[in-house]
Amino acid sequence: MPSLLLPRARWLLLWLLVVTALGAGIGLRRPQPPDEPRFVLAAHAMVTSGQWLVPHRGREFYAEKPPVYMWMQAAVHQVTDWEGGFLLPSLLAAVLTLWLVGDLARRLWSARLPPYAVAALFCTLQFGLMAKRAQIDMVLVAMTTLSLWGLLRHLCERPNLPALWLGGVAAGMGTVTKGVGFLPLLVLLPWAAWQLAYRRRHQQRPPGPAAATLAWLIPAFLLGTAVWLVPLGWALLQHPDAALQSYARELLLKQTATRYAHAWHHVQPAWYYLQVMLTLWLPGSLLLPWLLRPWWRRTARLDPRIWLLLGWAALVLLFFSASPGKREVYLLPMLPALALAAAPWLPTLLRRSAVRRCLLAYSLAVAALSVTLAVLLLRASPWALTQLQQRAMPARLLPSLGIGMLVLGLLLAALAAWLGQRRAAILVLLVQGLLWCVYGTVLLPAVDPYASASAVMQRVGARIGPDAELGLLAWREQNLLQADRTVREFGFKRAWDLQWQDAGHWLEAAPRRRWLLVLDTAMSPCVEPSGVIDIGMANGNRWLLVPGTAWSGPCRATTAGASHDEG
Repeated sequence: MPSLLLPRARWLLLWLLVVTALGAGIGLRRPQPPDEPRFVLAAHAMVTSGQWLVPHRGREFYAEKPPVYMWMQAAVHQVTDWEGGFLLPSLLAAVLTLWLVGDLARRLWSARLPPYAVAALFCTLQFGLMAKRAQIDMVLVAMTTLSLWGLLRHLCERPNLPALWLGGVAAGMGTVTKGVGFLPLLVLLPWAAWQLAYRRRHQQRPPGPAAATLAWLIPAFLLGTAVWLVPLGWALLQHPDAALQSYARELLLKQTATRYAHAWHHVQPAWYYLQVMLTLWLPGSLLLPWLLRPWWRRTARLDPRIWLLLGWAALVLLFFSASPGKREVYLLPMLPALALAAAPWLPTLLRRSAVRRCLLAYSLAVAALSVTLAVLLLRASPWALTQLQQRAMPARLLPSLGIGMLVLGLLLAALAAWLGQRRAAILVLLVQGLLWCVYGTVLLPAVDPYASASAVMQRVGARIGPDAELGLLAWREQNLLQADRTVREFGFKRAWDLQWQDAGHWLEAAPRRRWLLVLDTAMSPCVEPSGVIDIGMANGNRWLLVPGTAWSGPCRATTAGASHDEG
């Protein structure tokens, strides 16, 4: 019995570490840019207005992303508050992804490999970072992994139509969550290539399901997309107003095909993802030199599991590299497949001295970096002060940030001395766990008032008083989200001149009671400069407070600049 209980106990301890580390800090901070405030704002609008079909950003439609992720955030709000719940969809998606990877490792390889696959994915820096952010990408990864789970069970385990249907539905739901959710279906290409190679080598039909069964993916995928596209299509037929038509064109055309083929932001060179894999995939990327040879041997032996996992990952990399617009999070769906592909060789690799030395060196490097940053922060070095000034954060944050980094560095150094090279794998697990705990409970909460713009909005509320009315012009989502009262805004993506026309009339109606918060670069020449109040900076933007009495009604000057677009 002890031999049976020990692996189970280790498995439970691994899950305890994973859930604790990824969940650390929930409820201790507010949504922070660039993406979190806009999603929470849209979800909040759904709850307050009862309009769930089309997400809103202020009074405008939010057409950059489909509403599925915002539905999740709004649904979570039904059982908890915003500060406690806006990170829960990402946490639950991360836990689901890890479970799916562990279950697939058991089904595809052996019953002793799930801990290795789960640990490999959890230890990757990019996975932890995205699990602790309220962004669509972690939920997208959960859906793409669920789709792969169904497809691989049908293709590699045994013919399984329910699993195939689940794979298709998950891919469809992933597509209406973020446009690239269809990517798991690309696994059919390496599957076809493997079948062709098998026929050529063995001169017989390859094992596996009949190709005709894959036709069920079409209705399954359409069923998944119908979760949102059917209600949207019905609304377009029933209410064919121009705004809704424009919303559908913007989302379905510009934000999908045009965004991919002719990206207007995040333009990077073709080799951009190489640096992403070498850095954000640490410490897993350190093992790639030892994995390449066994991967190549298994590929040459026509192992269908390796063909599908690595072939699919390569296609995802090629797909995103072909687009001029590149962001590091785009590669995140590859990580579960690569963790699965690496799992069979991890027990052997982790017994090699060279691999253990690499992992120990990584752990020591994280500890040394933490201590170095702590010294710079605690000594108020010019570098540390410059970093805070660039983010409009006060110097009084230095002690709390420095102590947090120092405690982290010393704990990691102590663990490295205790566990050493012999237990380097356990050391890396604990390093990642402590890193995410300190990140979630110390670092992010410390900078939250300034990163979330709540400090600026609190100053605004204190300056204008509780009875004043507030308007926003050239605003950011965090300004509206953190306001302490109902706010009047004049559009988010409208040209600034058009916003000023409406804002001017609004100020004129009650100049002594109404105030306008304005981005400094959007200030109108029609405002008397002596009446403007510099209320501070947040997220690299300087904000000015304009009293209604400073507005010159007869002035008709134009304002240079245009509305901002989502990056």
